[in-house]
Amino acid sequence: MKDVMRVRNVKLGDGIPKIAVPFMGSNDEDIVEEITYLKTINLDLAEWRIDYYEDVYNIRKVKKILAKIRKVLGDIPLIFTLRTAKEGGKKKITVEYYKKLIESIAATGDVDIVDIELSIGSDELVREMVGTVHRHGIKVIISSHDFENTPEKNTLVEKMCRMQYLGADLPKIAVMPSSAQDVLDLLAATNEMVCCHGQTPVITISMGSLGIISRIAGEIFGSAVTFGSAKSASAPGQLEAGELYKVLRLIACK
Repeated sequence: MKDVMRVRNVKLGDGIPKIAVPFMGSNDEDIVEEITYLKTINLDLAEWRIDYYEDVYNIRKVKKILAKIRKVLGDIPLIFTLRTAKEGGKKKITVEYYKKLIESIAATGDVDIVDIELSIGSDELVREMVGTVHRHGIKVIISSHDFENTPEKNTLVEKMCRMQYLGADLPKIAVMPSSAQDVLDLLAATNEMVCCHGQTPVITISMGSLGIISRIAGEIFGSAVTFGSAKSASAPGQLEAGELYKVLRLIACK
């Protein structure tokens, strides 16, 4: 039985997968324009992909625009994601700066969930960062992205269990399929996490056109969050948020 996590007024792991929409502006003006647009579409969470931001290396400026983002979004939950280049992001980030920025942003209280990459360092480092973020009352996604392959089902389950062990409130796995079997393995791993290791909700994604079913079948197999696009996609196979909203409700379990 999967657990349910509440973030503001949103329940993750309960019913239809919740729609998270990334915004990826490179400057303050673009970001304000994007988040103002987000308020006009159907979504449950917003994700700031800060690796697209030109001032990502200036913590003072990051905090300043973050305060504005929080004000515009109102009660929409906000995920803060600094995606590194090796995990598909747009910037090369040192481990030291990654840790400093994540912990500084958590301390502001202006975000609701912080994404921490499993590959950023040792288990001890990841656990330390998770602990710091948790002390500020912020939830943690521990994420892993593979843009080349889909590991076997047991490997996927073991990785998500490791994320739980390190303190993740939401383990997240995104993989690239090369066959229908790869997609089935991802869905089977998701279902096993829900049935056998359900102390947290999970997020699982099979990327690309082959894996689109994983983005809409979360209510059946157990993925709590799906990512939709507003004006541009942040990952291969991402559906437009409005269309995703319609499809999820069309196939919802009654």
